[in-house]
Amino acid sequence: MTSEEILHRSRPSRDSAMTEFETRRLPATRDVVAPDGSDVRVLLGLGGGGMAHFELAPGLTSCAMAHRTVEEIWFFVGGHGEMWRKSDTREEVVSVEANVCITIPLGMQFQFRSWGPEPLTAIAVTMPPWPGATEAYPVTGTWSPTARHGEGS
Repeated sequence: MTSEEILHRSRPSRDSAMTEFETRRLPATRDVVAPDGSDVRVLLGLGGGGMAHFELAPGLTSCAMAHRTVEEIWFFVGGHGEMWRKSDTREEVVSVEANVCITIPLGMQFQFRSWGPEPLTAIAVTMPPWPGATEAYPVTGTWSPTARHGEGS
């Protein structure tokens, strides 16, 4: 199954009415590698958005990215690290760990890195659902990336 077919599972057509419900456990292994280099386990989606689990291995720094049409909310569930975000008017680096929630508004540049012995893990909601391989594009971040750029999922 291609990464596009895997991600399609989490993004039903926005034109179709959702009349069914689903249940899914967190997959044991990644479904795809995100454009930023993190491992992605696709969870579920509805017409208005999708949910996925992101994991960045200890000591790695993601590739800096921005999105063309989606915005996201991330809730960190494990590990320790930092998240850099930059818009036209604001730039900041925040510490992230379990129980920290952040937003990535449309067009915001972002990059994250993982510290310590555990991977940095987060659950993210993407609104609208992830549209495909051309959604994310690279930007110049605040740190040198050490994670391998993903397939563009």
